[in-house]
Amino acid sequence: MNDSRGADPITQGLAIDQPTPARMYDYFLGGKDHYDVDREAAERVKAALPNTREIVWENRYFLQRAVRYLAEAGIDQFVDLGTGLPTKGNVHEIAQAITPQARVVYVDNDPIVLSHGRALLATNPNTTVITADIREPDRILEHPELRALIDFTRPCAVLFVAIMHFIPDDADPYGAIAAFREVLAPGSYLTLSHLTSDIVPADQVQHVVDVYKAATSPIIFRSGPQIERMFDGFELVAPGLVHPWQWQPWLKSPYETDEMRTDWLWAAVGRLTGSTPSD
Repeated sequence: MNDSRGADPITQGLAIDQPTPARMYDYFLGGKDHYDVDREAAERVKAALPNTREIVWENRYFLQRAVRYLAEAGIDQFVDLGTGLPTKGNVHEIAQAITPQARVVYVDNDPIVLSHGRALLATNPNTTVITADIREPDRILEHPELRALIDFTRPCAVLFVAIMHFIPDDADPYGAIAAFREVLAPGSYLTLSHLTSDIVPADQVQHVVDVYKAATSPIIFRSGPQIERMFDGFELVAPGLVHPWQWQPWLKSPYETDEMRTDWLWAAVGRLTGSTPSD
């Protein structure tokens, strides 16, 4: 994207004078859907955190392994919250490769995600993108496009991958997760990854926090116990809460390398107690 190209259907009505997490994430992944303001902010993060690329891809590979695990476990409904901009190895691509009729709803509060996602998914009737904010879970759960694809009387997977660290405590991140847990059928799954303040250098954490103060969403690092609390009501799938590269590494894609190993994230998949997806 280029800030000087003038108004177009994608950018009209958007405030592009602030970086957004979705567009910065796209830049970190090597995508093309970002602006100068996003690139500048992302480069400041990389200056403070030289292994940003490894952290982002480590998280991305965790998402792909988790979706493969869930689809192979019989899950055929996915709600991906804070999805970001489309890139290779999306949830619907992995899930539908295993179960062609799997249904996927992507949710993001950045309108540009809607525009790009709708174009990408124009010929995929089992997948859609909606614009909504995780801080308003009831609006997501009541959204007619989500309800048209997702049947909450059956097991499904809800994905909070690398998104809850953009939800501050005063926006009640635990309450947002609980709102989804309350509507899920037994045998459903929660998949989550989150930046952590454990182990990593405090000065680097602060540098990253400072950069995101200028973005549309702040960034919040949390401890392992705080992150594990997000799985209240769920049984963690082995190996539990671990660094993303440690989560069921035998499921890894051929694109993964041993370089994607950092201490900056905790990740896990939890199953809502009750009947199994096949029951």
